[in-house]
Amino acid sequence: MSGKKDPTPIPLKSLDALFGTMDEEQTGIQQISLESLHTFEGHPFKVLDDDKMMELAESVSTHGVLVPGIVRIKDSGGYEIIAGHRRKRACEIAGLKTMPVIIKDLTDDESTVIMVDSNIQREELLVSEKAFAYKMKYEALKRQGKRNDLTSCQVGKKLAADTISQNTEDSTRQILRYIHLTELLSKLLEMVDRKQIPFNTAVEVSYLSKDEQGLLIQYMENHDMVPSMKQVQEMKKCAKEHLLTYPEIDRICCREITEKIQVKLPEKKLRMYFPENYSKEQMEEVILELLKGWSESKERDQNDNSGSD
Repeated sequence: MSGKKDPTPIPLKSLDALFGTMDEEQTGIQQISLESLHTFEGHPFKVLDDDKMMELAESVSTHGVLVPGIVRIKDSGGYEIIAGHRRKRACEIAGLKTMPVIIKDLTDDESTVIMVDSNIQREELLVSEKAFAYKMKYEALKRQGKRNDLTSCQVGKKLAADTISQNTEDSTRQILRYIHLTELLSKLLEMVDRKQIPFNTAVEVSYLSKDEQGLLIQYMENHDMVPSMKQVQEMKKCAKEHLLTYPEIDRICCREITEKIQVKLPEKKLRMYFPENYSKEQMEEVILELLKGWSESKERDQNDNSGSD
């Protein structure tokens, strides 16, 4: 990133204090060409041309940009957007040439914190967006912690996660779990975004090496399946002891399929077909006899079909 300055403590202020209000910052607002506004390096939030974007573009077309963006000067020219990526896209769709922004003098870490805080409260964020956003803010705050307490790197890490949790609904532990999801291969993380892999299962998968994750993807594609939490935990255990192989993945996944199956039927439904005085044992006996007859009938039908011309 550009605009590096001497490290200074990152102030933990409210978003209003960071961004300023229209009255407070009125004299600092400038209309900047959209061509001069560049995406924040590593920006983890997707800017999609969806229905919400169309609504925002319509609002911008009618009323203009009500809240200015936040930018900083790039050493290579132009400005780096810290807050306002969706507003810029809405301006493009609305056919505008400029956007109102407030230019701030910020370090890389300060910019990262503001960028994440200005987006993390949005509704319907993808798991991957939160994961990389938390990671970026975590690393920025962790670097700040190292500078403030050079004798204990661990203190910086703990303070970073705790600080992030104060501004979100996620606990410190949950934030660290999100961050660990960034260790997933992109294909697996996409499956998490599409809710094809449950969040907790994905966190366990993220502890496998990249090569082991690749083997798991291959196995999932070959067998059109998604492993259960129990299966992934066993894979993780094997990976700690030695390198997880494709045959071991197969052994773990196949074993669960062959485990004992128990079928439970609601008593209310069963009572519809039995006399009131029938005991549990009597009902089981009748059910097994019926299943036996069904199985024998099915076998006879198969034999008759195989013997016909």
